[in-house]
Amino acid sequence: QVQLAESGGGSVQAGGSLRVGCVASGSSYALGWFRQAPGKEREFVAAFIWNGRSVRYSDSVRGRFTLSIDDAKRTVSLQMNFLKPEDTAVYYCAAGESRTWWESSAYDSWGQGTQVTVSS
Repeated sequence: QVQLAESGGGSVQAGGSLRVGCVASGSSYALGWFRQAPGKEREFVAAFIWNGRSVRYSDSVRGRFTLSIDDAKRTVSLQMNFLKPEDTAVYYCAAGESRTWWESSAYDSWGQGTQVTVSS
């Protein structure tokens, strides 16, 4: 199982930017970012698929969030710009082998989560 360690997050006003990062100890088919707001289900945010090195985003963050990879450090970072109050959630990094990278069930390794709070 891949070990994941997240960093970053914090609090910012609407329109601001934050960055979250995740260091992965091993390899996987995909590295994903999910988020979960209080009282809501875990939601797909973005994923990096190693085979083909492609990046996928949810409609709610496309154009505002950017996922990047540092291969040497095995770090996946999520730069979040133009943040909105509805982006407030705990953000989780995940690793998995399934091809259904948009589903949380495709991932079997999860980080501890990091809080992102956006105030209006």
